[in-house]
Amino acid sequence: MSVSVHGPGIFGHLFGRGRDGSAPRPRRSDARAERRGAAGRIVSELADELPDEDLMEDLDDSIDLYRTGSKPSCEESEYLWLLREARDRMERGG
Repeated sequence: MSVSVHGPGIFGHLFGRGRDGSAPRPRRSDARAERRGAAGRIVSELADELPDEDLMEDLDDSIDLYRTGSKPSCEESEYLWLLREARDRMERGG
């Protein structure tokens, strides 16, 4: 039996690469895990900036259930901007 070590990879095996030698595309579950990781990082950054009572578990709930006028106007605009920016970053994937 003869084995060629001159082809792509070791003994002709590409070990997870496509036939053309390209890197494999990420699996769908990997992409979801990446998005969840990015979302967790964004919420963590937001939690560092805001007091605990200002941040609900779901950003959309925090925005939707916010009562206008419950903070001074300059804090209110910054608070809502931070929440919306974090939500948009999560939608973009990080």
